[in-house]
Amino acid sequence: MESGTTAVLGAGLTGLTLGYLMNKEGYCLEVLEKEAECGGLIRSLKKDGFTFDYCGSHVIFSKDNIAQNFILDLLGYNKLKRMRNTKVLYNNRYVKYPFENGLANLSQQENFECLYTFFQTTLKKAQNKLQKPRNLQEWCYYTFGKGISEKYLIPYNEKIWKYPPSKTSLKWVDRIPNPPVADIVKSSLGIETEGYTHQLFFYYPKVDGIQALGNSLKQKIDDKITTNFEVTRVTKENEKWIISNGVEEKFYDKIVSTIPVQKFLGALDTPKEIRKAGRDLKYASLITVMLGLNTNTINNLSWLYIPDKNVMPHRVSFPSNYSPDVVPKGKSSVLAEVTCSKCDKIWRMSESRLIEHVIDDLHSLKILDKKSICFTAVKKTEFAYVINDLDYEQNITLIKNYLNALGVDLLGRFSEFAYLNMDACVRRSLDYVENHRKSGLI
Repeated sequence: MESGTTAVLGAGLTGLTLGYLMNKEGYCLEVLEKEAECGGLIRSLKKDGFTFDYCGSHVIFSKDNIAQNFILDLLGYNKLKRMRNTKVLYNNRYVKYPFENGLANLSQQENFECLYTFFQTTLKKAQNKLQKPRNLQEWCYYTFGKGISEKYLIPYNEKIWKYPPSKTSLKWVDRIPNPPVADIVKSSLGIETEGYTHQLFFYYPKVDGIQALGNSLKQKIDDKITTNFEVTRVTKENEKWIISNGVEEKFYDKIVSTIPVQKFLGALDTPKEIRKAGRDLKYASLITVMLGLNTNTINNLSWLYIPDKNVMPHRVSFPSNYSPDVVPKGKSSVLAEVTCSKCDKIWRMSESRLIEHVIDDLHSLKILDKKSICFTAVKKTEFAYVINDLDYEQNITLIKNYLNALGVDLLGRFSEFAYLNMDACVRRSLDYVENHRKSGLI
């Protein structure tokens, strides 16, 4: 490779965005991707006229106008704008999302319990009678009271993370808005309120699913990407980084890693305490079950949250409501998401059993009619969600300090090991290039 070349490890959204931005600046780089196809978590399955985002449902929204406009500009005319229509399926009732904005959809008794315990908690906080929360479970009670916490927030978080909220840190709770008291009262009385207003409207590609975004980036830097190159060993000699896939060696002056930090550490010769910190980082894996239906429309929902622990999926989305062009004419589609760990029996289940189980669940909940199923597919994704356990800060800080001292930069959800959505991954790349420009490194 040429002198001054940077290796960008991974061609997911972060790696592709970074590669595109650095290439625009005239930077010499190569993006290395272990798969034959780029995209990471923003890949889509296209088969028999159906398109599914098989690493989980993705829609485009952001409080960050610059990041959002960057994404929308990449899509060009290939985008549609939709208004969110999302529910929580609780005790056979469709409750408006966020749950605290749909209290009037509950039974009168449960509505009262949520409102009453919310006021109890609010009063105790005003009187300084509540201890500051130390974990996610305590934060739920402290912020929303017993009713909302025990009916929805705690069971849903237990289900999606597959990790106890009492052992989950507060690192990411700023992502959960703290509702105004007036909104809770209005919600209880049935007066319309909206929570999470920054995602009330969202965008989605008209064709090709969310992979349209990755495809657009890839086309701009195709000559800079090397696929089917899995990083198995990383060493440094004479100020040069040597990256090997077990067959071929490549030489670089700089590394920016966007691959899971555990994978990077596994390729690097690291001290025992760093390896342990990497092993101790916790994450959830994801199984998606993709279903095509012989019905023109299934409902008018965007997606649906299911806190019931006796139902396998935690979230069900309806891609054909995002765009009519992701299904054949006269068909509709459902994407069911199931989190687990690689140690769970769910992960080891056969595809046919997973499909059968999910279809039975959704049929029993009257979300779909199993007789209408005309297409099925399954995808398993090892790295899906970052879990912030109580040791998270200590472990990730130890790792980042070590790699920073080596001159390795980490960027992206599983490289930084942070709960970053698409807009945040784009923002990280924009900031990285801007900071390097200001410091004269580009």
